[in-house]
Amino acid sequence: MKKTLGLTLTAALALAVTGCGKKMNQFKSDYFTTNPNPLEVVGTQVPATVTASVPAKFFVKNAVVQVVPTLVYGNYNSVCAPSTFQGEKVRGNNTVVSYDRGGNVTIPVNFPYTPEMQKSELYLAFTVTQGKKQYALPRVKVADGVIATAALASVASVKPAIAPDKFQRIINEKYSADIRFLINQAVIRPDQLKTAQMRSFNKDLAEVHADTSRVIEGINISSYASPDGSYAFNEELAQRREANTTNYVEGQLKKDKITEFGELTAQFTPEDWEGFQKLVAASNIQDKELILSVLSMYKDPEQREREIRNLANVFEALADEILPQLRYSRITASVNVIGKSDAEINHLFDTDPSKLSDDELLYAATLTDNLARKKAIYEAAVKLFPNDFRGYNNLGAVQFEQGDFAAAKASFAQAEKRAPRAAEVQMNEGLIQLLNHDYAAAERSFGNASGLSDLNDALGVYYLKKGEPAAAVKAFGASKTNNSALAQILTKDYSKAKMTLAAIPAPDATTYYLMAVLGARTNNSQIVTSSLRQAIKLDKSYASMAANDLEFAKFNLSGVLNN
Repeated sequence: MKKTLGLTLTAALALAVTGCGKKMNQFKSDYFTTNPNPLEVVGTQVPATVTASVPAKFFVKNAVVQVVPTLVYGNYNSVCAPSTFQGEKVRGNNTVVSYDRGGNVTIPVNFPYTPEMQKSELYLAFTVTQGKKQYALPRVKVADGVIATAALASVASVKPAIAPDKFQRIINEKYSADIRFLINQAVIRPDQLKTAQMRSFNKDLAEVHADTSRVIEGINISSYASPDGSYAFNEELAQRREANTTNYVEGQLKKDKITEFGELTAQFTPEDWEGFQKLVAASNIQDKELILSVLSMYKDPEQREREIRNLANVFEALADEILPQLRYSRITASVNVIGKSDAEINHLFDTDPSKLSDDELLYAATLTDNLARKKAIYEAAVKLFPNDFRGYNNLGAVQFEQGDFAAAKASFAQAEKRAPRAAEVQMNEGLIQLLNHDYAAAERSFGNASGLSDLNDALGVYYLKKGEPAAAVKAFGASKTNNSALAQILTKDYSKAKMTLAAIPAPDATTYYLMAVLGARTNNSQIVTSSLRQAIKLDKSYASMAANDLEFAKFNLSGVLNN
């Protein structure tokens, strides 16, 4: 019996010496370093890396240790995926820690962020398995709190894309008529004044003059000679055609009692080579490519004419089909159609919106900054013009700004039914998807809205939510918003962030809170306190946020928070 007992004691001692038989000792907090510490929000997550430096003669050879990172805040615990390590004598695929040498191991940490996590503690909980035995070791604290500045990125503050109206206060119209001349003549033949085109021109001009909503801005006469004959002769011929046409127009205006017609201008072109080239290019004349090559080879007008006349087989066709079309005067009236004034549009919306066109209604919404009135205008637009996607899209944009995201989503869906490829609709649906944390869908929608000028801010927030502040800075460009300033703060470009915040046209509580964060990061206590006072004045909820915000851990805020 004594001999057996001695052997048992010897075996037990041997197991202890080799690190197999004893239980695992407690882990100590100085075995661990956490990066970052305190933790920090990246996008919508709280990631970190805990590095463990396990000393020699510590990790038992037959032990398996499961480490569970646990974030404790208030009455809540959040855990993330465990990491498992094993001793040298364990059969398994986990990271091995040497008993004799110890070693360094990493424990990844990642929690979905919630605001309550700002005031928190990160612990590691340990469960040890040795053979059939399992026991827990005391947990160890490895980090304090969460810096949540990145969580200030706001989808709700992004301006949705408005589908633009096409309303124009002044629309310019052109009325024209041609007078044809015989070869080498400048006399206006009576039949040219009785053509349907000329009768219509004179009738239209008289009606415009009688219409108070239309104004004749000017009348122009352009007279031409065909490029055959000498240049000097054609110059004199075109000039006479201009003079005769001008006399006719002046007489007709007097006859029709049109006294207000802006300015009457006139010019002539001795040889219309440009018109000649266009007509030849559009014709079916044989060898037209040869004619066009001559025009490109010779710039002197008389040399051009000689070379073309040498093409005897085609000149006859030119004389019959092309040249007669270049002997004319063109009379053109420029008419401005004057649309409804802003006051008229507003009055009609208030009294009878049905008298407004779809573009006039959409334009009416641009005449006010009042979201309630904008909403009423767009509601009228979708009622009166239910097939126009712009009314639904813009109604959704107002609902989004008002914070009614469910209604905005429904309106954007109606807009998409009518115009599934409209860039404005795609961007706005991407904003709804961002709000719902569907980042893959938002990325697709923003891709479909590529090229839209309003997209930059939405893309910037998308990258902030994905934890990519450098990409966000690039997307925001020169945008002056809270979100763009936040991206600059997160990339540590504090001077640019300060300029951006100072340039925001309508600063709000978030603007001043970000300025306070900027002051804290640049160790400027005056900026911290003055900016926090203004932020809390505009939104009292920022007082409790600041009290828990580790950005201000080094500053005494009692004078700010207790006022």
